[in-house]
Amino acid sequence: MNMRKVLLLAGAVAVSFIPGIVGSLFTAPAIPTWYATLIKPPFNPPGWVFGPAWTILYLMMGIALFLVIKDGLQWRQVRWAAAAFIAQLVLNGLWSYIFFGLRSPGWALAEITVLWVSIVLCLIGFFRISRAAGLLLVPYLGWVTFAAVLNGAIWTLNR
Repeated sequence: MNMRKVLLLAGAVAVSFIPGIVGSLFTAPAIPTWYATLIKPPFNPPGWVFGPAWTILYLMMGIALFLVIKDGLQWRQVRWAAAAFIAQLVLNGLWSYIFFGLRSPGWALAEITVLWVSIVLCLIGFFRISRAAGLLLVPYLGWVTFAAVLNGAIWTLNR
């Protein structure tokens, strides 16, 4: 792999971690305070699971983005897929702000539904360009599906 592609891969991975970094600004202070007071469903994972899970998912997302854009953005299909990726990335970060920052599980549930749809659209766009890129997003969709169910349960239990 030439230096240009190495830098592109590093940039794609770095961009993918932005929502996690920004989201942690809202999440970290809320975990020991507000979140600790919420009633959670029995299937709520232990807190230590979230960091490693998101680290792996953001890494996979970055690699997927690289596979889609590595040959350039001159094709409309690639630009559309990259734009869909950025859109879902913004929505990913927004969820943390709504759930933890605003302490609003109900609005976060509405937002994660939009996020889920945007991931599906991104995944379809990625699959059209690179099967591997599409497959790398499947665990992310699965995790967000689980997160949406967990979000819904927390909202229901704490209304």
